[in-house]
Amino acid sequence: MPLMLALPGLAAVRAATGDASTPFDDDTVPALARDLATRAYVPPSRTLPAALDAIDYDQFRDYRFRGEHALWRDGGAPFQVQLFHRGFIFKDRVDLHVVEDGRAAPLPYRRERFDFGPQVPPPDDPQLGHAGFRLHAPVNSPDYFDELCVFLGASYFRAVARGLVYGLSARGLALGSGEPGPEEFPLFRAFWLERPAPGADHAVVHALLDAPSVAGAYRFVLRPAGEETVMDVDARLYPRVALRNAGIAPLTSMFEFDPGDRVGVDDFRPAVHDSDGLAMLNGRGEQVWRPLRNPAQVDHSGFQDEHPRGFGLMQRKREFADFQDAEASYEKRPSAWVEPVGDWGAGEVHLVELPTGNEFADNIVAFWRPREPLAAGREHRFGYRLHWCRDHAWLPGLARVAATRSGEGDGDGVRPRQFVVDLEGEALSALPADAQVRVEASASAGELRNPVAYRLAANGRWRMSFELFPGEADVVELRARLLDAAGAPLSETWLWRWPA
Repeated sequence: MPLMLALPGLAAVRAATGDASTPFDDDTVPALARDLATRAYVPPSRTLPAALDAIDYDQFRDYRFRGEHALWRDGGAPFQVQLFHRGFIFKDRVDLHVVEDGRAAPLPYRRERFDFGPQVPPPDDPQLGHAGFRLHAPVNSPDYFDELCVFLGASYFRAVARGLVYGLSARGLALGSGEPGPEEFPLFRAFWLERPAPGADHAVVHALLDAPSVAGAYRFVLRPAGEETVMDVDARLYPRVALRNAGIAPLTSMFEFDPGDRVGVDDFRPAVHDSDGLAMLNGRGEQVWRPLRNPAQVDHSGFQDEHPRGFGLMQRKREFADFQDAEASYEKRPSAWVEPVGDWGAGEVHLVELPTGNEFADNIVAFWRPREPLAAGREHRFGYRLHWCRDHAWLPGLARVAATRSGEGDGDGVRPRQFVVDLEGEALSALPADAQVRVEASASAGELRNPVAYRLAANGRWRMSFELFPGEADVVELRARLLDAAGAPLSETWLWRWPA
């Protein structure tokens, strides 16, 4: 049964392809989601004309949207919208609507909006729908509309800010990431795009999420602000069943290797990753940094917290020399920082690290999981602000981890594992030469020896190092930071799991 029959409210919006429209406000999509959650899940249509259904990646790349057909191009709006064609792996039909003056009208497919290169164009069927869209705005200069963000595939979306290129992605919702058994991938099956007023500094997008276990309504307010692009997200979830494995505000990225984790790597580049660490600001006000790894097997970590203040997947390496890749420009990949709005209560920040042998698939997931399951038959609402940026200064007074390295230490008989962590920031660079600085380090098992901290003359950073004697332990959780003479923190807290 197609969605237009299962959900009469949405069918009314889709029914006509001309000038027909229906009333729309901020309660429209939540009402559709609540109604959808009372019904059995029906997947979106994946039916395509035979020629379109069979195209491969190279053929799909020839399908390009014609910029002269961008929405709002001729109306003086500060944003423009370009559309994605269905095909290749993007077969799900996504319904798009334009909202203006409190009314929503469907956006039908029109073949003339696309250039197909040498490929045979599909039939010009208004009901073909689209795969997604991208929003353009003046990001790097006031007279050119750059790509700002893209919504394409399941519930994935991503954005950039000034001087950055696409990298990691966000999702509407994660279900079962890192858990045994198949993961469920919710999808955005319909969007409503509000036409911005001339001179507006933001764009508003509404999305209807659906999956076998849950329906949801999302409202995105997108603001390009130069050094960062900010998305205010209002997510309302309506589970069909109790959700025990929900991931709120999920982020997805790629980490293959860097100087601290390159065992068995034969590559001319010193590092390959979209993100190099999970950052957290917990409810106790502690700033935490957990470097990412490419593990030998799936590794799933949970960091318990109450009233979290933020978390994100960050890219801290920002020099070409860090990667030596003139094409991928990994040093220009965004960081993404999730700032909860309101009290999220008790739960865990989860980090899932999957093994990978290449740089072409995401293998890192981070999200918030509430302590209590999300009950079926009621609304669960989460608000958060998502910052796409080079970096995000959550506690700028603390020194940050700049590099993590480890290797076999010296010793007779059992050799320890030596860890070396470099730190940088004003809190350390401003210290006098005779400052008393000490390492506070702990291990969940085994023994730590010889903790020491000192300034590096070559670059002004500080280094803390210590040795781990794991003994009989199979896994050891490590924790370290720098303190001043009075015991106050000078740096964020570094976390690591051994073995990597």
